[in-house]
Amino acid sequence: MEKDFEVFDLKEDAKPYNIRHRCYYFSKEIILFVKNCKYDRVYNSLFDQLVRSAASIGANIVEGKAGYSKRDWKKFFVIALKSANETKYWLCLIRDTMKIDIEQVQKLLKEAQEISNIIATIIINSAET
Repeated sequence: MEKDFEVFDLKEDAKPYNIRHRCYYFSKEIILFVKNCKYDRVYNSLFDQLVRSAASIGANIVEGKAGYSKRDWKKFFVIALKSANETKYWLCLIRDTMKIDIEQVQKLLKEAQEISNIIATIIINSAET
C-alpha cells in the first residue's frame, strides 16, 4: 500500500511523478525559503500568505482524492489550482519589492507554474471522461 507522503530519495532537480508528492515537496521548499529569508515586519503578511497558499495546493489535492464524488473531487482540484495561481502572485510581489535571491524565487515560480499546468490539465481531462 502506497503512503501519501512516504520519504524517498530525489536526485537534485528531480521531481516526483505523483502530483500529491510534488505539491508536498513544493510546500516544503516554500517553507524553507521563507524560513531562510530575512525581512522587515512590513513583509510578514506577504510571507504568511505565501506559505498558506503554497500549502493549500497539496492540502486540496489530498482532500480531493478523498472526495465522495467526481463533483467533490473537481471542486478541490479547482481550489488547488486557484491556490497555485495565488502562490505565483505572492512570489512575484516578493520578488518585485524585496532585495532577495531572484534566482531562487524564479525557480519557485517555475515550479508553481508547472504545478498549475498539471492541475489544469487534470481538471480539463477529467471533463472529457
